[in-house]
Amino acid sequence: MMYALVVCLLSCKDQRPSDSVFSTDPLIENKDTTSENIPRDPKATKAPVITITQDNLMDFLGPFGSRTTQNKVLLKTTMGDIVIELFEETPLHRANFLYLTQMGYFDQTFFHRVVPNFIIQGGNSDNISTSRKRKSLGNNYRLPSEVNPGRKHRYGTVSGAKEYRKNKEKMSAPYEFFIFLGPDTSTRHLNGEYTIFGQVIHGMDVVETIANLPTDSGEWPKTNVFIEAKIIN
Repeated sequence: MMYALVVCLLSCKDQRPSDSVFSTDPLIENKDTTSENIPRDPKATKAPVITITQDNLMDFLGPFGSRTTQNKVLLKTTMGDIVIELFEETPLHRANFLYLTQMGYFDQTFFHRVVPNFIIQGGNSDNISTSRKRKSLGNNYRLPSEVNPGRKHRYGTVSGAKEYRKNKEKMSAPYEFFIFLGPDTSTRHLNGEYTIFGQVIHGMDVVETIANLPTDSGEWPKTNVFIEAKIIN
């Protein structure tokens, strides 16, 4: 219902390239669809909330990433499990993804944009809880680009979505990400533009299944693909 950061997603009048990946604001409909999702981990615990701003981002994410030794995140979806390995060469994106996972941000979000043979994009939803969590965790910060010219988008790479307006610095939006499916000929406009911060190491069959779900005109799957995220060793 690749990558958006506009309240009305692809139905906006504001035109964006259809083969790019942009972040979206939460698609608020004042509803809670959590009863449809996958079961929560009853043992999950949340650390105290730190609201991230552009001013405290470096001071918080740097130490957080240094003391968090795990580099893998399990995404449990209604279509199956996906395991992502995060790259230490992108320390801010890695720390941000781990922090959001630890704080339960991704729980109840969806893979909300899917394009066969291109990308699936996750981290947003039309649940009111998503908007509330963004407000609590930090609505206005952006991640500095950590683009590595030597790393290209390949099958299963995980990258940060970004704002498409006034973003010559190529900063990533913190809450949305996309998994690339290929082909390699589709990467020219992505390489050097989006920070690649991870790789799917298990579950690309699940990614393919999600990518090929029927969608509406905005590339939102007609069946919500819920996410629950957990840091693993």
